[in-house]
Amino acid sequence: MPCPQPASAIPRPAAHHRLPAATPRSRPAVTFQISPLPATEFAALFGLSDEALHGRLARRVVVDRPNAFPCRVSLEDAQPGEAVILANYAHQAADTPFRATHAVYVREGAAPATPAVGEVPAQLRRRTLSLRAFDDTGMMIAADLAEGSRLEPVVEALLADPRTAYLHAHFAKQGCYAARIDRA
Repeated sequence: MPCPQPASAIPRPAAHHRLPAATPRSRPAVTFQISPLPATEFAALFGLSDEALHGRLARRVVVDRPNAFPCRVSLEDAQPGEAVILANYAHQAADTPFRATHAVYVREGAAPATPAVGEVPAQLRRRTLSLRAFDDTGMMIAADLAEGSRLEPVVEALLADPRTAYLHAHFAKQGCYAARIDRA
């Protein structure tokens, strides 16, 4: 099955068959909630030796530059000198061809992020994101790219599709899972 096309690549009807364009006032915005990964999934890793971490497909890494080690629990970037765990995480565990795991950074003792409805954490704002829409069976039904600084319209468009059950945001450059986005 080919990957779904971005919403911008979907053929549009001829101009004489188009409905009037929706204005921001004529279409209510879809509210959304961004969720981090649960800290409990990673808590046991911090007490392990480097050898034991390797056996769990994880590594301890010391942050060497700002804004380069995004924690998926706090949804904040780790600071230089801070130790983080780089672990493989099954962020899309559905029994479909889109089952996926990828590397994620987690800060020790990080408090889980609690963004308000519609709030986009700074960590996501400063990156280009790949957004992937999944239905309730875990099949990808759409995808698009967005600059984090202009994320809301793309999220709202993907969530406006009634088939969409949830979105996954990935950092576009490395492809790593970033966060889950649901309707609020």
